Amino acid sequence: MGTPFFLTTVDKFARWAQRSSIWPMTFGLACCAIEMMNLVSPRYDAARFGAEAFRASPRQADLMIVSGRVSHKMAPVIRRLYAQMAEPKWVVAMGACASSGGIFDNYAIVQGVDEVIPVDVYVPGCPPTPEAVLDAILKLQGRIRSSDAKAGIRSWQATA
Repeated sequence: MGTPFFLTTVDKFARWAQRSSIWPMTFGLACCAIEMMNLVSPRYDAARFGAEAFRASPRQADLMIVSGRVSHKMAPVIRRLYAQMAEPKWVVAMGACASSGGIFDNYAIVQGVDEVIPVDVYVPGCPPTPEAVLDAILKLQGRIRSSDAKAGIRSWQATA
């Protein structure tokens, strides 16, 4: 008789799909990486939020979590991996070192990964807890849901 149906726009559907299946890239540089690995443990279960499928290839990931201090030697590698990620893509700076260089105010360490690539969400702490990283993922999902993500979707449509 009356078959149920669902009406939406392509933009809303694309944002829903992106928000529901964020695939982070494993990119641990220092001690914060241990806390990042803890995200997928049963205690924190990032799968509840659709972010459990950590990828080793930048071509399969749409979220780069930079955890730890970034040296000037590693900065070109981060830039290259970021360029290889498909659009739309997001970046989370995890920890004080990735966000601002932390206690390492010297010639070898970049004073924040935002000097190398654009950052969407900063997670404070040394090291930050997995709860804080989950909160950052939820904030990123909220940003994707909102109209702020339209620029990313438009750039995705332009390249597709």
